[in-house]
Amino acid sequence: MRNTIAVIGLVLALGMVNWSIFAKEQHLEHGKVVYLELAPVDPRSLIQGDYMTLRFSMANEIRKASRGDIAEAPNTKVAYADGKAVVTLDDNKVATFHSLASGQPPGTDQPSSNQLELRYRVRKNRVKFATNAFFFQEG
Repeated sequence: MRNTIAVIGLVLALGMVNWSIFAKEQHLEHGKVVYLELAPVDPRSLIQGDYMTLRFSMANEIRKASRGDIAEAPNTKVAYADGKAVVTLDDNKVATFHSLASGQPPGTDQPSSNQLELRYRVRKNRVKFATNAFFFQEG
């Protein structure tokens, strides 16, 4: 009986891991490439080698558009939120902020094939996208 439960647990765990891998592979295969403009920021770590902290200028625009829903100062209440921003892509796939998503598909107010929704997270009062760091290739 115990062996059966252990095998079922192992199969479920491996199934969930493989499903997660499959979902990420599908995202990489069918997703769109979007570039975000960088804003200046000081490096966070000199010990880790060729490493740079990233800050995106669109984060400032999202903060302004949220009309104070995100706390400004780090020592005020800690804000945690998730949302979507509607961005417009130019010919080089560089995204520019258009508006915060209203729950309707992008481009509903003005049909545009070059608009899409970009997910963002607010953690510790900072607007973050997929990553906030870039490791340079050695050499």
